[in-house]
Amino acid sequence: MALLALENNPEYIQLQTELIRLQEHVKNFNLRVVIIFEGRDAAGKGGAIMRFIRFLNPRLYRVVALPKPTEVERGQWYFQRYVKELPAPGEIVFFDRSWYNRAVVEPVMHFCTDDQYRLFNEQVNLFEKMLIDDGLMLFKLWFSIDNEEQKNRLKERKENPLQMWKLSTVDALAQKKWHEYTEYKEAMFRNTSTSYSPWIIIQGNDRELVRKEAMRYILSSIEYFKKGRTGVRLNPDPSVVYAYNEARAH
Repeated sequence: MALLALENNPEYIQLQTELIRLQEHVKNFNLRVVIIFEGRDAAGKGGAIMRFIRFLNPRLYRVVALPKPTEVERGQWYFQRYVKELPAPGEIVFFDRSWYNRAVVEPVMHFCTDDQYRLFNEQVNLFEKMLIDDGLMLFKLWFSIDNEEQKNRLKERKENPLQMWKLSTVDALAQKKWHEYTEYKEAMFRNTSTSYSPWIIIQGNDRELVRKEAMRYILSSIEYFKKGRTGVRLNPDPSVVYAYNEARAH
């Protein structure tokens, strides 16, 4: 019913039409696009991706949500398993979490060593610059919710049989480790939000609002044929969507 209601929403349809045109442009010009969806547990990353891809051509995009690394992958260069998932020409890849696991989740949950965390921070900007210099278009979105909203959403996961599959051991500790997550998140922003690859913060507890504003940000950032012909607003609300700035950080 929720999806049906959205499909009857003129603004939603207009945004989806613009995304289809953008995807066609990516295909026609053999562009390679990566959109990273990051945020705290229950921030709405997966739901936002589902809104993005609702009407897209499934042959021209992939959603990547990698499980924990295998024994072999743990012995490889950290970025190696993500490199394998990068887009081919004409393709958009949506990362539901990404190599930034090592910036926040892994150190908070003690899934990596201090040396591994340090090495990641030394390499990640160079890694992203190489990708961008090679022509890949990289967008890094952070979905930001407040403490109380996360508490309510995690409770909903426990009680809603359609969402129970999302529960994990990490979820169980998300509230207890809220402040640790905040410290590592802020360090990640300071260390890895660069002029060529900035972090874009999508701020707010209203799921549908932030999903639409995230769409607007991507649509406003790429030129494509018939851009804006639907008449829908493409410029995101600056009170909801903004590039990381330490003075404005939450």
